[in-house]
Amino acid sequence: MALKRTSKKKIITKFQTHKEDTGSPQVQVGILTKEIDQVTKHLKEHKKDNSARRGLLAKVARRRKLLTYLKMNDEKGYNKMIKELDLEK
Repeated sequence: MALKRTSKKKIITKFQTHKEDTGSPQVQVGILTKEIDQVTKHLKEHKKDNSARRGLLAKVARRRKLLTYLKMNDEKGYNKMIKELDLEK
C-alpha cells in the first residue's frame, strides 16, 4: 500500500524546507501521516489483516520518534506540523 508518486510529490513540496529537500523530518512525518491514513482505511474493511496492523503500529512509532526529534530541535517546525496535520500533542 505505497503512496502514489503524485501524492508523495505533493506532500514533499508542501513540507520541504528548501528546494531540494526530500528527507527532512517534516517531509517524513507528512508522508508517514498519509500512509497511516491509508492503512487505517484498509484496516476498517479488513479487520483481520494482522500484518497490516503490525505495519501500522511501526509507522505510528516511527512518526512519533520523528515528532519527538523535531520537538527537541525545531519547536516552531513541530508546532507547525501538528497544526497542519491536525495531530494531537
